[in-house]
Amino acid sequence: MKTLSIANDIIPIGEFKTKIAKWFKSIQETGQPLIITQNGRPAGVLLSPQEYDELIYRRSFLLSVDRGIDDAEKGRLFTTEEAISNLFEPVTNET
Repeated sequence: MKTLSIANDIIPIGEFKTKIAKWFKSIQETGQPLIITQNGRPAGVLLSPQEYDELIYRRSFLLSVDRGIDDAEKGRLFTTEEAISNLFEPVTNET
C-alpha cells in the first residue's frame, strides 16, 4: 500500500458524496486508499479491489504463519517422512 498523503487522501464525507465518481476513478488509477471523515473523525476507508485482495491475502498468510509458529511451540511437529506419509496415505471408506 502506498504512503498516505494527509493533504490528498483524507476527505470529509460531504465532499466524497458530491464527487463520488471522481474518487472511485482516483483509487482505480492510483491504487491510493481514501480516508473518509465524518464530523472530523475517520469514518471509513475506500480501497481499490486490488488493494483489498492484497490485504486479505497477506492477512491469511500471516495467520497461517502464526498457526505454524504456535504448533511448533506446542510441539505439534512432524518429521519430513511423517508429513509425506500423511499427505500420501491411502484413503479408506470406513462406515
